[in-house]
Amino acid sequence: MNKFVSILFGLILLAVGIFGWAVAPSWGQAALQLLKGGIVWGILLIGLLLVILGLSDLKD
Repeated sequence: MNKFVSILFGLILLAVGIFGWAVAPSWGQAALQLLKGGIVWGILLIGLLLVILGLSDLKD
């Protein structure tokens, strides 16, 4: 039953997101700008993580 509740909740959130994007297109533009910035921060953080892991491996 728990799986069905999570699927239903996910579908409701998707419907609300699509409805919000359709009603206020400026929200969609803001979401895309946030996503673009998030991708850049994600790449930077992954790079930093890889450098730290590499330094840790050199230390051992």
